[in-house]
Amino acid sequence: MKTVVVTGIGMINSVGHSAPESFQKLCDGVSGIEVITHFDASEDSVQIAGEVKNFDPKSVMHPKDIKKSDRFVHLGMKALDEAMKDSGLDTSSEVDTARYGVSAATGIGGLPMIQENVERNEQGKKISPFFIPGTITNMLAGYASIYHNLKGPNLSSTTACTAGLHAITQAAKTIMTDGADVMIALGSEATISEVGIRGFSVMKALSTRNGDPHTASRPFDKNRDGFVMGEGAGALILESLEHAQKRGAEIYATLSGFGESGDAGHITSPSTDGPVRAMEAALRMADYPKIDYINAHGTSTPIGDANETKAFKEVFDVVPPVSSIKGSTGHCLGATGIIEAIVSIMALNKNIMPPTINQFEGDEACDLDCVPNTARLKELDTVMSSNYGFGGTNGAIIFSKKSMTKERV
Repeated sequence: MKTVVVTGIGMINSVGHSAPESFQKLCDGVSGIEVITHFDASEDSVQIAGEVKNFDPKSVMHPKDIKKSDRFVHLGMKALDEAMKDSGLDTSSEVDTARYGVSAATGIGGLPMIQENVERNEQGKKISPFFIPGTITNMLAGYASIYHNLKGPNLSSTTACTAGLHAITQAAKTIMTDGADVMIALGSEATISEVGIRGFSVMKALSTRNGDPHTASRPFDKNRDGFVMGEGAGALILESLEHAQKRGAEIYATLSGFGESGDAGHITSPSTDGPVRAMEAALRMADYPKIDYINAHGTSTPIGDANETKAFKEVFDVVPPVSSIKGSTGHCLGATGIIEAIVSIMALNKNIMPPTINQFEGDEACDLDCVPNTARLKELDTVMSSNYGFGGTNGAIIFSKKSMTKERV
């Protein structure tokens, strides 16, 4: 099978509008979690989230298309625009892009636009003719294909909080089996709306530390009380090594292994077995390398973080340093897998492990080296990122420096 490499990255989230800005803010321990402004949450039990501020979708999309599509598409197209420019990939009309495809992901899709049109219907107003094509989950892949002339496989994953990681693995499989030379892996989420926040709130899944937004999300901390909703997007340009070398592309990392599994258990309560099997499959595919750093799912829920810690201990004799960025960005649901894969790749290139912020009190159930509060320099050769989602869906992915043409900065 063909070797898959990463040649371009892009992301946007509550701490930054680009990959370099975001990574620097994460390493500096900056939190993007603040009081919600997308709607009036002043009377809600949850009033905080990781919103993307000052984003103008007209910077990457035509105004007529913005009107026709939901915010998750807009954010995704911003991340993709950065990644395409970063990669130097030519997809102009003069290029035969029948072997260039896209694998996109979102956990929920166009929730704000769905809410808006339901309200219009209840008020007796006409539903927008763009309602369905603007909200269905594969529209991100559709717009990516149209804007960047991608005529190869056009795929979408909607697997809760593992969707972004699954978009990467689906893209990689396509290249490995010679279904494409280039695949764009793309994930986006924008569910900070009344029904989004209130829906998770009634499940008791969200933090209620409204008075102190910046410290509300506390992955692996003893006093964590739930996750904080985030929004954002990430994009990776994946190519076969042969294709990347032929066009002289600079390479960030090699995708060395990945694993996927299902819990076959409870819809929302995690198991240890599923994450363990996903990580073991990724390690087996990568030929059991030494993992130098893990970017954890680390959502800041009492059950989830303890379960993930237990899974790490079952897989590794000595668990490597582990950190979660969700204290800074919040939980970006279907986008989180790609955002965190990008962070892992940048950590690999820069030899810097971003911290788990808001570490105030240790928890015996999460007794990991979670790189507390301060970024750490370390020579990194191989890194892992892992994600898990409702429905018992799990994934792990491994990136390494081997086969890199030169270090990216």
